[in-house]
Amino acid sequence: MNYIVSIFIGYIIGSIPTAYTLLKIIKGVDIRENGSGNVGAMNTLNVSESKLIGFFVLFVDLLKGLLSVFISILLFDEFIYAGLTMLFSVIGHCFSVWIRFKGGRGLATAAGGSVLISLPVLIIWSLLWVIGFIFRKSIHFGNISATILTGAIVVTSSDILMKYSGIIFPELVPASTLEYSVIFGTMFLIIFIKHIDPLKNYIKQQKKKTKVV
Repeated sequence: MNYIVSIFIGYIIGSIPTAYTLLKIIKGVDIRENGSGNVGAMNTLNVSESKLIGFFVLFVDLLKGLLSVFISILLFDEFIYAGLTMLFSVIGHCFSVWIRFKGGRGLATAAGGSVLISLPVLIIWSLLWVIGFIFRKSIHFGNISATILTGAIVVTSSDILMKYSGIIFPELVPASTLEYSVIFGTMFLIIFIKHIDPLKNYIKQQKKKTKVV
């Protein structure tokens, strides 16, 4: 029963279509049909041409992950349940039932959940993103490279990461290395899948630049 409740909490909160709802109300537009079609903060910024709206969407999407995991911790106080809640909040954000299973790319929601149960994962991803962005001057390249590398680190080094994960909630019942690697590995896989289209576009742009040179 605890598993079902954890999954339900994560998916329902994560599936709230922040960008879609806000742009419908403020601008009267369907974000799915504008810009990149992504229901997330970056496309919100591009479509609305408002930094305030873009950052508000980013904040709320992050809060969805944080709030859902916080509720799960209060109810069950075990990593496996909090981890499942985080994973399904990301799934809900990426594939929201309210907008025909469209959604964002999951990074902000994943960050919010990671803050509470495994801050080192968020720190590693952020450092790798900075390196990737500096290397290629591309937000999407930073997102994709950091996601792939962090996912690989999580799967191969879960025992080390787990030792430093109980920073905010040290009393949280820890996960097994298998539970930890499966939950975070699956989460990063979903985020990568949602970045396949940007990856294709990035490769096309690089090919065009190569031809011009």
